[in-house]
Amino acid sequence: MTKCTIGLILLGCLALSGCQSAAMSQGGRSNEFGCIAGTVGGAVVGGLAGATIGSGTGQLWAVGGGATLGAAGGSALTCS
Repeated sequence: MTKCTIGLILLGCLALSGCQSAAMSQGGRSNEFGCIAGTVGGAVVGGLAGATIGSGTGQLWAVGGGATLGAAGGSALTCS
């Protein structure tokens, strides 16, 4: 995949993440799913973003760092 394609995929994921609601249901079960989905989604998007940066060993570090920061960001946005 080219960098342009990966950029478009990341932009689409970012746009879809805005559709997620953080509304708390009565059982709390739905909110737990939203928290997990936000954390995993953030890790995937961060890992893909890191994959477009660097080369060789530096790219591996960028993917790991992107996934870590993405998971932290997704968790902060969706978990209360």
